[in-house]
Amino acid sequence: MLGSPCFPWLLVMTFLVPRAQFLAPQDSEEEGEDQPSLPPSRAVYCDYDRCRHLQVPCQELQKAGPVPCLCPGLSSPDQQPEPPRLGEVHVVAEEGRALVHWCAPSSPVRQYWLLLWEGSGDPRRGPSLNATVRRAELEGLKPGATYTVCVVASNEAGESLIPREGGEESEQVAVPAFGPCGRITVPPRPATLVHVALGVGTALALLSCFALVWHFCLRDRWGCPRRGATARASGAL
Repeated sequence: MLGSPCFPWLLVMTFLVPRAQFLAPQDSEEEGEDQPSLPPSRAVYCDYDRCRHLQVPCQELQKAGPVPCLCPGLSSPDQQPEPPRLGEVHVVAEEGRALVHWCAPSSPVRQYWLLLWEGSGDPRRGPSLNATVRRAELEGLKPGATYTVCVVASNEAGESLIPREGGEESEQVAVPAFGPCGRITVPPRPATLVHVALGVGTALALLSCFALVWHFCLRDRWGCPRRGATARASGAL
């Protein structure tokens, strides 16, 4: 048996097979190192704007995209919302209305509404608006009047606060910069300005006519004190 020609080949296979099995994992690791590693995907912020009218909630934007995006931070839903920020107010004097725009706070919001003061007294409350709304109209404004308008946000924990001058117990509404309130003045209607201009022009024309009549007619009939004194002085001489 030892002299058989197959015996050397059996010895060779005995030593080579375990070595090949031992080298196989190392070879696979070396091949894996040669492949380029993929860079980790970066986080993307959601297309969410606090000041955009009819803005879809950010939680829905996260579910709609193929990859979850990041939403801005919000306060706890167990706390009343922070005050919104009042934006541009466009007044249309001819129609007695104003278009109010605002931005959402960094808090969960269920609904909005507008409060309108004319001078002192109780405010006039507008209709409730859903959380996607950022724009509303005020109607029935008087030409030449001044108003105070505030935006209020609410959720299950309560509603946002209205700033007061001199403390929360004061009835006077404060208007801080970048706050929820602002003052608007409705200019007179163009037709009213035309009527005022016509009235002033008519009054000036009547005064001018009266001055001319006095100078050429009534002055000679009633006499002028200065002219009479000059005539008496000439007669005395």
